[in-house]
Amino acid sequence: MCRVISVANQKGGVGKTTSCVNLGIGLAGAGKRVLLIEADAQGSMAASLGIPEPDELNVTLVNIMDKIINDEDIGPREGILHHEEGVDFIPANIELAGLETSLVNVMSRETILRQYIQTVRDQYDYILIDCMPSLGMITINALVAADCVLIPVEAAYLPVKGLQQLIKTIGKVHRKLNPELSIMGILLTKVDRRTNFARDISEQLREVYGDHIHIFKNCIPLSVRAAETTAEGKSIYLHDPNGIVAEGYRYLTREVLGYEE
Repeated sequence: MCRVISVANQKGGVGKTTSCVNLGIGLAGAGKRVLLIEADAQGSMAASLGIPEPDELNVTLVNIMDKIINDEDIGPREGILHHEEGVDFIPANIELAGLETSLVNVMSRETILRQYIQTVRDQYDYILIDCMPSLGMITINALVAADCVLIPVEAAYLPVKGLQQLIKTIGKVHRKLNPELSIMGILLTKVDRRTNFARDISEQLREVYGDHIHIFKNCIPLSVRAAETTAEGKSIYLHDPNGIVAEGYRYLTREVLGYEE
């Protein structure tokens, strides 16, 4: 059984791409077949996986979704690249922003990504979708395609405050478009362990949401080394294997694998 996980938050800079890439590579390291899909026009995931100029790619998620919209055949592994750390991935670039606008006039526009995922689902154990920082049509597509949502939240006041809108949107998609959709959990990121503030935010989050939404036991600490991985084109496990962030993502990977049991 393949599990499709959307990594979503409408606020940028909360560690969505870093979490998607490192969780995916962590799962691949545990022997799972993993596909990462970049549903973000900024191309950050492509850069994190070693593609310095995603805007120059010939085939991206846009081309694949275009073919679904126009009922054209998609070749086996078309648009799927392979990273040396064991994951397959489909990159995106700035053209995705244009597709979002044109989706308004497309029939069944919320299900385009799901239609594609159905064609590759049996080849993978996990498909992770890195969503853009908005609640637009591409993100709705990612939620409709997913079994569950992992929500990275920076341990700061405003990102936590913005959670409510995302949870409402997930609830609406669950009721109207994807009754299988659930929230896998909230992942606290960029946690500065030296401050009481981060601890207060964490406690506040557990108080408000902990009764009805799972909050991952281990948070991802704040670290300059995590930011450096994007420029390196490799995961935190290769860049800083003994660091606190690599340890945080190893714990997250184990917790996500625990859902299978």
